[in-house]
Amino acid sequence: LCLGRVLRSCLYVKMSQLTLETYQEWPNLDLIFIYPLSQLPTPQHPKIRLYNAEQVLSWEPVALSNSTRPVVYRVQFKYTDSEWFMTDVMSIGVNCTQITATECDFTAASPSAGFPMDFNVTLRLRAELGALHSAWVTMPWFQHYRNVTVGPPENIEVTPGEGSLIIRFSSPFDIADTSTAFFWYHVHYWEKGGIQQVKGPFRSNSISLDNLKPFRVYCLQVQAQLLWNKSNILRLGHLSNTSCYETMADASTELQQVILISVGTFSLLLVVAGACFFLVLKYRGLIKYWFHTPPSIPLQIEEYLKDPTQPILEALDKDSSPKDDVWDSVSIISFPEKEQEDVLQTL
Repeated sequence: LCLGRVLRSCLYVKMSQLTLETYQEWPNLDLIFIYPLSQLPTPQHPKIRLYNAEQVLSWEPVALSNSTRPVVYRVQFKYTDSEWFMTDVMSIGVNCTQITATECDFTAASPSAGFPMDFNVTLRLRAELGALHSAWVTMPWFQHYRNVTVGPPENIEVTPGEGSLIIRFSSPFDIADTSTAFFWYHVHYWEKGGIQQVKGPFRSNSISLDNLKPFRVYCLQVQAQLLWNKSNILRLGHLSNTSCYETMADASTELQQVILISVGTFSLLLVVAGACFFLVLKYRGLIKYWFHTPPSIPLQIEEYLKDPTQPILEALDKDSSPKDDVWDSVSIISFPEKEQEDVLQTL
């Protein structure tokens, strides 16, 4: 490499394709000779992220210690039998030509943007600095349906029912043509502290877990599986976060509860009634004493005791009828002597 002032004497030795006049026209000539034309370092570790509907290409930046000008990057793409295209708004919906960012999000405009999910796509990338550029770095081709990482279903809602759990959710991402690709769904569920079970597959976004025990806590996870009919490819998705719910009572359980409550209430009443009857028999005298009305003095006697001078006793004597002491009739019964002796012996 030719550096500093020695660079002038090396022009025709190291870079014979440039003339002295060309050198004088470049303000950053030192950089040109340090990194010969078409030999900027290539971007390192490029990778493509295909997660749900996302299509993102990222790479590590090219670092130049002898330049204050930013390095820009250019991304191109092609399909199976096509030529290379520029990634601009007209072609793909986003601009990834001469950008300073180290990422190109092909779905940044909208989730439906980006490359067709069933197309074979190849990407290439290079760094540029003025008239300098690196070699192209070409990534392996990909097909979104073939290589995508499927996330868990979204917007999961669980409604506890009568011995059941009703699960509703949305798909990990939208599929434009469900005749070529669609999702299956599986539900992993278990009674808290019990053995895990799997139910599925389902095509519907609403699933009901039936025949569950009432008033029990069940935990569950939902999983999506992408099926691409064209190539018969299955992509198993990630499980959703674990969530737990308590089931409600079903009709039979509610009837049992009503019967048990009725029987329990009736039994309690019988026990209380029996206890009361036993106490009444055992403490009958005491209860009779508690509820017995105390004797009272007749009103006339009470008045006499208050005022003995009143002729109350005489009034009582006058009120009493003398006929009470008079016999209405007297009957004399006589027996023969023999019968009289028998009566006396009997007595």
